[in-house]
Amino acid sequence: MTLVPRRLLRLLLDASRDLLPIMLVIAFFQVVVLQQPFPSLGGVAAGSLLVILGLALFVQGLEMGLFPLGEAMADAFARKGNLTALLTFAFCLGFGTTVAEPALIAVAGKAAAAASEAGAIADSGEARGTYTLYLRLTVACSVGTALVLGVFRILKGWPIQYLIVGGYLLVVALTFFAPPGIVGIAYDAGGVTTSTITVPLVTALGVGLAGSIRGRNVMVDGFGLIALASLTPMIFVLILGMVA
Repeated sequence: MTLVPRRLLRLLLDASRDLLPIMLVIAFFQVVVLQQPFPSLGGVAAGSLLVILGLALFVQGLEMGLFPLGEAMADAFARKGNLTALLTFAFCLGFGTTVAEPALIAVAGKAAAAASEAGAIADSGEARGTYTLYLRLTVACSVGTALVLGVFRILKGWPIQYLIVGGYLLVVALTFFAPPGIVGIAYDAGGVTTSTITVPLVTALGVGLAGSIRGRNVMVDGFGLIALASLTPMIFVLILGMVA
């Protein structure tokens, strides 16, 4: 067996192992608890195989492309010594990856539809489109801001716990003043930002930057950007609800 098929087989086995628990849970509740057959067993089986294949290729793509690229760019910016360029890159990276995040697009669309049904916005395609756009841009700007703050933290060596604790205290305080209809959306916005596109590049940025700066520990300083990227959307969306 050549190297490439062996590597692909290993990736498929790892992906199957990772997905096996959720498959067993679904099968148990469908067959034992609900006592109903699968609606389309052939479709479910084919779809599961495609998910396994997609997950294996996605993981391989991260290892081959996104992780090395993010770390290399962070190292290049650190060596260049241009703080303005580094912060601009961090903001643009956070904004660009988040605004294109499939999970955010889905949640924003559902939020717009729910707001329209509840009478919070006009029941028209234009109003729902505007609501969706504003929500996506707000969350994208918040993640860009989070990466700028995270880069500053790495450069200065600030302890991350103070930023996280202080940020969540601010979230709790804003919750009491924000409209009730925006609170749940704001909390969900913090979760959808940490998905397939954002996480690999943001993680690579933090690890690469911490590894390029003398006196910084990759384990201590290189991680934590994802936490900030999850925290700031809640703050920004709550403020958006209060202002709008």
